[in-house]
Amino acid sequence: MRTKSTKQNKINVVTLGCSKNVYDSEVLMGQLKANGKNVVHEDPEDDGNIVVINTCGFIGKAKEESVDTILHYAQRKEAGEVDKVFVTGCLSERYKPDLEQEITNVDQYFGTHDLPNLLKVLEADYKHELIGERLTTTPQHYAYLKIAEGCDRPCSFCAIPLMRGKHKSTPIEELVIEATKLAESGIKEIMLIAQDLTYYGLDIYKKRALADLLKELVKVEGIEWIRLHYAFPSGFPMDVLDVMRDEPKVCNYLDIPLQHINTEILKSMKRGTTHEKTTNLIHKFREYVPNMAIRTTLIVGYPGETEEQFQELKDWVEEMRFERLGAFEYSHEENTGAYVLEDDVPADVKFRRVNEIMEVQSQISWELNQEKIGKTFRCLFDRKDGEYYYGRTEFDSPDVDNDVIVDAREHYIKLGEFIDIEIYDAGDFDLYGTPTVKQERPVPLNKRKK
Repeated sequence: MRTKSTKQNKINVVTLGCSKNVYDSEVLMGQLKANGKNVVHEDPEDDGNIVVINTCGFIGKAKEESVDTILHYAQRKEAGEVDKVFVTGCLSERYKPDLEQEITNVDQYFGTHDLPNLLKVLEADYKHELIGERLTTTPQHYAYLKIAEGCDRPCSFCAIPLMRGKHKSTPIEELVIEATKLAESGIKEIMLIAQDLTYYGLDIYKKRALADLLKELVKVEGIEWIRLHYAFPSGFPMDVLDVMRDEPKVCNYLDIPLQHINTEILKSMKRGTTHEKTTNLIHKFREYVPNMAIRTTLIVGYPGETEEQFQELKDWVEEMRFERLGAFEYSHEENTGAYVLEDDVPADVKFRRVNEIMEVQSQISWELNQEKIGKTFRCLFDRKDGEYYYGRTEFDSPDVDNDVIVDAREHYIKLGEFIDIEIYDAGDFDLYGTPTVKQERPVPLNKRKK
């Protein structure tokens, strides 16, 4: 028999999926804190008696993880270990009727635009004046800054518009306020995220205004790195490259998912570009900003992808030598444009093609990293794990790109600080270095002179 827990109300927010979900959870937690609520984020020690699960519904594996997490907490509720379970986010937006029917032990499901209603059931009021007030869950020196919600692109493989709605830009002045508050809290690096950065401003300024936004953000004192994630190749605003080249705070880094290179597949994907246009765009990037690091993602196994089309993609990866690249298997998602096509590439073929692409990229990454040996880079250090410190250059984003590794047995590094590191060795995806200037270890309190 289920019994109600005797714990005092503590709200545990569990986040699944991408950085945009992380941002949404932080906004939710900021609102809850402003209402005087006791809120934690995935606290392993005491996860609270009320659970809010912010789900992902993008592709098959992400949906499975979300469902498994919901079932886990529904079972804990049945066992009396938690009192209430609420579900929000993309999976809930996309499959709410099905979830309500299949997992009935959840108190309530909410969509991606239901924050005020979610707060209401948590006995909190939505405070419109809290621009930029978030409880960041990332390390204390970097944070995500979501500059727009939703997407207007018609990509045939993507379910994001079904879950996030139409593109809606956040005004520049609000983003500057938010960045300023982040800087005041100690944040030194902000990563601009959206479903499509390059569309920013078209809805509210009637022009692509990403460059205008960057020019205002670089004025924020305390912010030293600004990084761009999730740009779209079609209609890319080239004035962004001018700002990247001229403003030291804007990292020479661009995350631009290209998805494929075969023109027929790009047309079926409704990407609005071709092999030739995509290649020319990458050449222009490198011409404008010669030391730019380009990150991209590719999809293999799209319906109808032949061995010849895959080989074209593989050859192109070898030719373009991207600094950072990820490859993923196509996921056949209901209600998308491609769902009417036959998912005819076998799973084992998709798996093989991903591995072949990543083998090529591993070699490219190794070769590019070898060129860094003997050079010195300004690095930001995120964490210490065991006997090593892990940091990043401006060409690397956290969790997805290369690490700069320093031996903690020989050197002391203060986390969240920029340090010049000389690289002495390199692997496929890691750089190994030593500080050019020695940092003194802090004296323990019990050994300090009275």
